[in-house]
Amino acid sequence: MTDFTKQVIEIVSTIPYGKVMTYGDIASCAGNPRGARQVSRILHSLSSKYQLPWHRVINHKGGISLTGEGGFMQESLLIQENINVVNHHIDLTKYRFKIQ
Repeated sequence: MTDFTKQVIEIVSTIPYGKVMTYGDIASCAGNPRGARQVSRILHSLSSKYQLPWHRVINHKGGISLTGEGGFMQESLLIQENINVVNHHIDLTKYRFKIQ
C-alpha cells in the first residue's frame, strides 16, 4: 500500500458525522493535489475493508458524483446525518470539513 493510499484512508476516517470533504480536498491533504481520481479509486476498492465513511466524499462542486442506486444511497446517508441535500448538491460553505 502506498503512502498516499494510507493517507487517504486516514483522512477519510476522520471526516466527522455531518460533514463532507471533496475528492480534491482529500488528495491535497494526502500530498497529491492532482490525485482526486485516485481518491475515488481508493474509496471504491477499500471502503468496505476499512469501514470508511465514503458517503461523506463529494465532488468539487458539492455534488454527488455517483449515479443510480449508489447516488441514491449516498444522498440518503447524508440526509440521515442532517446534511441538507438539494438537487444532489451540498452547500460546501456550511458542511465542508477542513483539516487544521
